[in-house]
Amino acid sequence: MGLCESFQPNACSRPPEPTTKTLTNAFGLNHEVYNPRLVLEIFIKASTRHTLLNQVDATKSVYLFTHGRRDLEASATDALVANGFTKEKILAAKADAVGNVGDYMAMLWMPPTPDHIKIQKITKVEQVKAEGMVGLWKGVSKEDLFTIPLK
Repeated sequence: MGLCESFQPNACSRPPEPTTKTLTNAFGLNHEVYNPRLVLEIFIKASTRHTLLNQVDATKSVYLFTHGRRDLEASATDALVANGFTKEKILAAKADAVGNVGDYMAMLWMPPTPDHIKIQKITKVEQVKAEGMVGLWKGVSKEDLFTIPLK
């Protein structure tokens, strides 16, 4: 016997905290006070992305997955170069050849109408039998690093 089906553990949770609060001092002047927890969260998220952009290894290859959107290849390449990647190292991804551990994958995301580029780092490459459009990339493990807006 367990809890009834209609049980909702977060039904009584507190509403989200506001980003700022206006306080009036003894002289009748208003001051905006920022919520320190939210400011800290914003800072942590922003500094992580900034750190990752600075850690891009420009000597590594970048495999660009356009998902059939060849019309966006030039703008994607420009965005990658603007974010620290070397133009000569940006390669069109092919089903019959994969990168090496430490190389990057740049995917136009989300198909069919991408609005950003998802940057991933290859962490492991296993030998697999090629299958369909994915091909040999089926055996590639990767970790998500950050995204770049597609302009």
